[in-house]
Amino acid sequence: MSRRGTFADIAADLPAGSDLVTTEQNVLDNIKQEIANYDEVVDSARAAVDAEKSLTLREALRRYPKAAGWSILLSTAIIMEGFDVVLINNFYALPQFAQKYGVQLPDGKYTITAPWQAGLSNGAQVGEIIGLCINGWSSERFGYKKTMMAALSMMICAIFIPFFAKNIETLLIGEILQGIPWGVFQTLTTAYAAEISPVALRPYLTAYVNLCWVIGQVIASGVLRGVLTWDSQWAYRLPFALQWLWPAPILIGTIFAPESPWWQVRIGRHDAARNTIRSLFNNPTEEEVENSISLMVHTNAIEKELSAGTSYWDCFKGVDLRRTEVASGAWMIQNLCGSAFMGYSTFFLEQAGLATTNAFNLSIAQYALGICGTLSSWFLMTRFGRRRLYLLGLFGMICFLVVIGGMGFISTSNSGAQWAIGAMLLAYTALYDATVGPVCYTIVGEISSTRLRAKTVVIARVAYNIIGIVNGIIMPYFLNAQKLNWGAKTGWFWAGFCLLCFIWTFFRLPEAKDRTYGELDVLFENKVSARKFATTIVDQFAGHESSLSPAGGRVEDIDEKKFVNGNNGDVVHLESI
Repeated sequence: MSRRGTFADIAADLPAGSDLVTTEQNVLDNIKQEIANYDEVVDSARAAVDAEKSLTLREALRRYPKAAGWSILLSTAIIMEGFDVVLINNFYALPQFAQKYGVQLPDGKYTITAPWQAGLSNGAQVGEIIGLCINGWSSERFGYKKTMMAALSMMICAIFIPFFAKNIETLLIGEILQGIPWGVFQTLTTAYAAEISPVALRPYLTAYVNLCWVIGQVIASGVLRGVLTWDSQWAYRLPFALQWLWPAPILIGTIFAPESPWWQVRIGRHDAARNTIRSLFNNPTEEEVENSISLMVHTNAIEKELSAGTSYWDCFKGVDLRRTEVASGAWMIQNLCGSAFMGYSTFFLEQAGLATTNAFNLSIAQYALGICGTLSSWFLMTRFGRRRLYLLGLFGMICFLVVIGGMGFISTSNSGAQWAIGAMLLAYTALYDATVGPVCYTIVGEISSTRLRAKTVVIARVAYNIIGIVNGIIMPYFLNAQKLNWGAKTGWFWAGFCLLCFIWTFFRLPEAKDRTYGELDVLFENKVSARKFATTIVDQFAGHESSLSPAGGRVEDIDEKKFVNGNNGDVVHLESI
C-alpha cells in the first residue's frame, strides 16, 4: 500500500516500539549557521532533487547536452593510456624494437630481457601512482580544468622522450614521465564526469571512461598489425608519434571547458558556479539555476559537518572510511577477478596451432568485444543497477574460470582443448567488459562524498595499480615453462580470488542507482547495510524545518520500502503504514 504524508503523520501511525529518526539537532544547528537564508535554500534544494530525479535519459540529454559533450571530451584522454599499454607490451615481440633496445642471443636473434620487460611494463604504472597523488591535491587546489590542462601539456612534452630514445634506460624514463599525466587522466576524468552530469547521465558518462580505454587498445592493435611487416625503425617510432594526435586537440577543447560547479561551490565561488550551471544547462530558468546551487550548497554543508577536512587522511575517518573501502574494493576487483588472465587468449590459441598473425588479428576482435560490452553495460546499468551487475558478472566469471582451470589438466597437445580455452577466455572478456569493467568507473565516481571525491578516487586507483603491478609479476611466473608452468590451471587460482570478490561484493557493495549525492550522504551516515541501499527511502531534508516541510520532512510514495534519516542508524519500516 502506498501513502504520502509528513513525518508527523508517520510517527503517529508507527507501531509501538518503532523509532522515527532525523538528523541530530546539533548538526542542523551548525548547518543553519553555515547557510544564509537557510529555509529558502532547503526549499530550492528539494525542488532541484525532485527535478533531477524525474529526468529520463532523453530529457537529460536534451537539457544537458553540453555537460555530456564536455565530459566526453575530457574522458577521451584515457584513449592514450589504453593505446600505450597495448603498444609497449607488444613491442617486445617486434624484431625492430628488440634489435634497438634488446640484447643479442647466441642464435643471433635479439630480445628484451625479462627484467627490462618488467621494468618497462611497470614503469608507466609507477608514474601513474605519482600522477594520481598529484591529482588528488592539484584538482582540489587549482580545479579540474587547470589540472587537466597542465597534465595534457606535460603529455605533449613527455612523448618526445620515447620517440627519440637512444637506449632502453631513456625509454624507461619516458614511460615513467608519461605515466604521470596518465595517472591524472585516470581519476580526474571520472570525477569530472560525476560532478557535471545529472543522475540520469551519470552511469553513461562515467562508464564512457572505460570505453575510451578499450578504444585505445583497439587502435593500438590495429596500428601494430599495420607495422608488423615494416623493417625500419619507424615500425616502433611511428606508433609512439601517433600519441601526439590526442593531447593537442583535447587541450584546446579543455581551455573552453567549464569548471566543475561542485568544486566552485566547495571553495565559495557561488557566482562562478551559477555561470557554469548556465553553460551546462540548456536554456535554464533563473529558478532552476538557484535550485541547483542550493542543492550543492546544502549537500556541501552536510558533508562539512560529517567530515570537516578534505585531506587524504580524512578519507580514512568516520563514514568516509567505508566509502573509501567501497571505491577501492570495486576498483581492485578489476584486477583480482582474473582479468590479467584474459589477455592470454592468443597464447592458448597459438598453442592450438593458430598462426601468430591470425592470433594477433583475434586480439583485435577481443578488444572489439570490450567495446560491445561497454555499450551494453549502459543499458544493463539502468535496468539492473551497479551492485546486481557486479554480482552477476563475478558469478559468471567464476564459472568460466573453473571450466578453464579444469581444461588445464588436458594435454597441451590436444588442440581442441586449447581452442576451447581460448574461446572461453574470449567469452570471459565479453562478460567482464559488460559488467565489472565499465560499471566500476560509475561506482567509483559516485560513491565518495563530493568534498573528498578527488582524493577517494585517487586512493582507489592507487590500490588498483598496486594489484596490477603484482599481477604483472605473477602471471608470467604462472605460465612460464621454466617456472610453475600451470597454463590454463591458473584459472582455478583466479576463480578462488573471484569467489572472494563475489563475497565482498555481496556484503559490502551498496547500490547507488538513481541516488543523489545528498541521499548517499544520509545512507552512509546511518550505516545502512549495503544490501538495503536500493530499498531504503531517503529524504536528505528531513528534520530541516522550512516553509514546505513544517513537520521536518516528507515521504514519497512507498511500496514495501523503508525510510532512513539521521545519525543513530535506526530504520523505520513503512510497509504496514
